[in-house]
Amino acid sequence: MLTCQKHLFSLDPSVHYINGAYMSPISNAVAAAGIESVKKKMQPYTIMPTDFFTETHQLKSLFAQIVNAEEPQRIALIPSVSYGIATVGKNIKAQKGQNIVIAEAQFPSNVYTWRELAKEKDLQLKTVPYPIELPKGRGEAWNQRILESIDNQTAVVALSHVHWANGTKFNLKAISTRAHEVGALLIVDGTQSVGALPIDVQSMGIDALICGGYKWLMGAYSLGYAYYSDYFDNGKPLEDNWINRKGAEDFRRLIDYQDDYAPLSTRYDMGEKSNFINVSMGIVALQQLLDWGIENIQNYCRNLTKDAVVEWQKHGFWVEEQAYRGHHLFGIQMPKHVSVEKLQAALSERKIHVSVRGDFVRISPNIYNDEADIAALTRVLTQI
Repeated sequence: MLTCQKHLFSLDPSVHYINGAYMSPISNAVAAAGIESVKKKMQPYTIMPTDFFTETHQLKSLFAQIVNAEEPQRIALIPSVSYGIATVGKNIKAQKGQNIVIAEAQFPSNVYTWRELAKEKDLQLKTVPYPIELPKGRGEAWNQRILESIDNQTAVVALSHVHWANGTKFNLKAISTRAHEVGALLIVDGTQSVGALPIDVQSMGIDALICGGYKWLMGAYSLGYAYYSDYFDNGKPLEDNWINRKGAEDFRRLIDYQDDYAPLSTRYDMGEKSNFINVSMGIVALQQLLDWGIENIQNYCRNLTKDAVVEWQKHGFWVEEQAYRGHHLFGIQMPKHVSVEKLQAALSERKIHVSVRGDFVRISPNIYNDEADIAALTRVLTQI
């Protein structure tokens, strides 16, 4: 059983940081890898041409293991989720009159591309509302509404695995099955789940999975990951850089300009993907996640919060049923008598970091949190 790993981080012991959905801390080992890479840049003659490719391949191999991609070349290195989603949008074969299905209040990076594509190709953007009016069973109802919104005119279903604000978990396998029945693609923003909640792009039928790397994947900012299925094998990347072309490994022949791209998803790699600082940090971070085990992380978060959830519910806070939320990220709806301003002040005074979103408090623990962190939060919620 996985135990608390707080000793591997440099968190202030007086701070209760339960806000991994905002940004994770990096571990001491990840920080050390970044520092060593900074020092390496001080002596650039130690960086060989092969280094532009060996570490990125290693990083892709690690991410492929985490999401069960068929092979590392199905992974692209990207600077942001918006970049990865825009790549998808550029390669969607949709016709006038078709529709794109999204969930209400998705993170903007998984919305703006679809709004633009809808305008460009005269598509309908169907936003499925969150059933906040229901006293219980909201997650189940929302999943059902999404399934019912997919019809013979649907070209794309674009969702997250868990909703970034309230933590609702979407049944991606059921949704992809329905989407594929009508010839639609399932595009998933995994930023708020991959690294803390098991995901399998093959068994779940995901056509593209896009992830920022600085939250649950515990890496540096500005390095993300994208899995693209065979639908995208012959697509057009966002940029025509030198390193996503066939034969880029041979520096002597770079001016023998190539029309052909590197195979599979390598064509979608960002320029300067070999960022020696971020990539080295990413390798250490993903290796650590695999050593811990993603399912073990999820179980740790469940065990850490299960008693507290019961206590919060006794005091009038609404929490989604376990089957329809992640244990690493979930929203609790505040009762009517709780003042948002008073709650935020109490949290700040006790150095408790969570996110307040409207009537919801977003709780997002990880393996660096312990019982004391959750107990401090419970004291505030039950005494406010």
